[in-house]
Amino acid sequence: MTSAALPIATPANAYSFEVQTAGGDRLPLARYRGHAILVVNVASRCGFTAQYAGLEALYRLYKDRGFMVLAFPCHQFGGQEPGTNADIQAFCAQSYGITFPVLAKIDVKGRAADPLFRWLTETAPGWFGSREIKWNFTKFLVDREGRVVKRYAPGIRPKTLAKPISRLLASAGH
Repeated sequence: MTSAALPIATPANAYSFEVQTAGGDRLPLARYRGHAILVVNVASRCGFTAQYAGLEALYRLYKDRGFMVLAFPCHQFGGQEPGTNADIQAFCAQSYGITFPVLAKIDVKGRAADPLFRWLTETAPGWFGSREIKWNFTKFLVDREGRVVKRYAPGIRPKTLAKPISRLLASAGH
């Protein structure tokens, strides 16, 4: 007699996940319940690294209205994030004055992909239905209920997201 595999429950929203801070602590995303969140996989030595400045500008513009940026360093694309978590924190602070959370370095694709990114890519596929993240600075906009609103390609500049974020924040009545 064979046993059937039990279905894995799909998380209802982004608030179902915990992530790791750069300091090694667990951070439940439920802490950001009621916030719109931009989740981004980042790297310090990428052609898109200058997007950190735009991400910080968005964060500063909208943080008082319930907006959060969560950055996840990743070394899977061209070896462009070789540093330790401490190195990455120092780089972000010194080079871009980053004040939003830059979390622990993770994998965002493959067998060791962080569960949050597995859920994000399953929920919001990319071009032609592709689930896998193809490069650094892929962005996922999450609404105040923890649902993915849209996935944005790496080349989409953060300033382009100002209108969708503003609309999202306004539609929630905040």
